[in-house]
Order: sequence, then structure tokens, then C-alpha cells
Amino acid sequence: MRGNRFWSWVVFGLGAAYFLLPLLATFEFSLSIRRDEYTLDAYRNVFADPGFQQTFTYSLVIGLCTIVVGIVIIMPAAYFVRLRMPQIRPIVEFLTLMPLIIPPIILVFGYIRLYNSSSFLPLTGSVMGTNILLTLGYVALAMPYMYRAIDTGLRTIDVQTLTEAATILGASRLRILTRIIFPNVITAVLSGAFLTLAIVMGEFVLASLLNRPGFGPYMQNIGANRAYEPSALAIISFVFTWSAMVAIQLLARFAPKSSARKD
Repeated sequence: MRGNRFWSWVVFGLGAAYFLLPLLATFEFSLSIRRDEYTLDAYRNVFADPGFQQTFTYSLVIGLCTIVVGIVIIMPAAYFVRLRMPQIRPIVEFLTLMPLIIPPIILVFGYIRLYNSSSFLPLTGSVMGTNILLTLGYVALAMPYMYRAIDTGLRTIDVQTLTEAATILGASRLRILTRIIFPNVITAVLSGAFLTLAIVMGEFVLASLLNRPGFGPYMQNIGANRAYEPSALAIISFVFTWSAMVAIQLLARFAPKSSARKD
């Protein structure tokens, strides 16, 4: 028994070292912009760069728009499939996996071909149209994570009983969805939202090929022209992503527990 525990800790230590050592090396390099001393100059340079502020803000706004659009599209779809057509759930789950199968570069070239300035819907012909196209592209990329998060939340509640009870009391379908179902799966929805935001903040292909000032292309440009600032950006991105993960864990722990579903 003690031998098994020892080897478990050995495997855990090796896994932790494999994950943490490159991170510590990157952090140490980001502090070494001056010879023979550690400084935060690389981080100061990054935060003082107007390009960082512009691209970070842009990606954050696009990420929030992606979350709203994703919830508006996916939440009713997942609710309808679970309530009325549970037999097509395997098909829907397969379709939601398509963005993981199709490379983003193929997706964005398809968008450019379909929505160029000479097409029936010339979204790429204006800044606002391109932003809308980028947001919809991110909704597609984040769909596997958002759908599964919401679907997992719906599994924990009795959708059929809640819907029937609300319908008997005279609630409309929209009211049921927004006032009854949504509050019961808010933790799952927020989990999908944080994952979506993490994806959008680091995405490069769509933002670059649609020529939008996203945070991903900014990190690539900095990496091609400077030495220490890319390491600082990597640490900042890591902290942002893990902050989102910690927020998910805190929400899952402190959110009110819904009653168990009874089939």
C-alpha cells in the first residue's frame, strides 16, 4: 500500500515538473531583461504598449460578444433537444464537434469566400461586418465547449417537470427559458463562458486572416520582433487563463446546488 502511494507521488511529481519547469523558465527569462538583476521591465513595456491595450481590449469585447451570441444560440437549442427531441442528441453532439475536426484556417477561408465584398452578404466589406463575422467564427470555434457545458447543466435538472409546471402556471416558452431554466444552469453556462473567453483571447488564425487587431496576432508580432516581452506576454496569458479556470471552480463550489434530476 505504501509502495503504491510512493509511486503515485513520484508520477505526480514528474507530471508537475513537466508542467511547471517550462513555466518557471519562461518567468525567469521574462525577468532577465537587464544583466545580473531581475526586473519587471518586460512587463512594464508590455503594459505601456498602446498595442497591448488596444488588442487586449478588442479581444475582450469580441469575447464578451461571442459569449452572449453563443448563449443566445446554443442555450435554446440544447433546451429544445433535451425537452422535445432527445433522440437526436447524438447527432447534435456530433455536429457540435465539427469545429474541432475542421481546422480554423479552412473555416476562415470559407468565410472569406462566402462573405467577401462581391458576395450576396459582403460582411468583409466593412469593419463592423468583419467584426460580426469574427464573432460568429468564434461562436463556431467555442461551440463544442459551450454546448457541452450547457448540456451538462441541463442534465442536472428535471427539464421536463420544470417546463410542464411552468406551462400549467401560464408561463410562455421564453419566460420558462430565461426565468426558470437559465438560473438553474447558470454555473454551467458560466463555465462555458469562461472557456469561450479563454479561447478568444488566444486565438490567432481567424483574427489574423480577417485582418482584425486581436490579442493573438499581437502576441505573434511581439514574438517576432522582441526577446523578453513575448515571455512576459506568455505569463500574462497564462495568469489570465488560469484565473478563468479558478473562477469556474469557485462558481461551481459556491453556486447554489440545484435539486438532483429524477428520471
